[in-house]
Amino acid sequence: MGRWQPGARERLAVAAIELFEERGYDATTVADIAVRAGVTERTFFRQYADKREVLFGDPTAYNATFTDAVAAAPAEATPLEAVVAALRAAGGFFEGRHPYARRRTAVITSNAALLEREQIKRVHLTDAIAEALRERGAPAPVAALTAELGTVAFHQAFARWVAADVETDLGALAVQVLGELRAAIA
Repeated sequence: MGRWQPGARERLAVAAIELFEERGYDATTVADIAVRAGVTERTFFRQYADKREVLFGDPTAYNATFTDAVAAAPAEATPLEAVVAALRAAGGFFEGRHPYARRRTAVITSNAALLEREQIKRVHLTDAIAEALRERGAPAPVAALTAELGTVAFHQAFARWVAADVETDLGALAVQVLGELRAAIA
């Protein structure tokens, strides 16, 4: 390895997605990723617990994007209005990440274990949003249902967003999908 260079985490993520696309997730090793990124395996493990985490990143920061927006919603906002604020904030989190998100989604959908991990991530997000709504005073059943609607809307919007050829406003799309859900039950 040569002299230390900044940006190891980003280089590892790029290397990993390239290798997952070329060889498949299961056929790619941490050693392969480290070599492609120009770092040691030790550096890989300083950045990520395992190769799955290259695709799933920091769930705490991801969930906080939603929960911070719920908490910051005006005091008079209904639980659903607080979730709308969270959906808009999540759109900002993904701004500029469309090309990577498309590639990441293709890798995940081609592997059953990764799909399962993605579903677990979604459940944790739903729980985090529900907790944030309860902290705002929403009754537990209302918080749980509203959080579930929010994550369903976001999941459906994200699928549409990554399928699109060009990046659009994911937050606005998620709010639109939430509106479609509301219209479907009206």
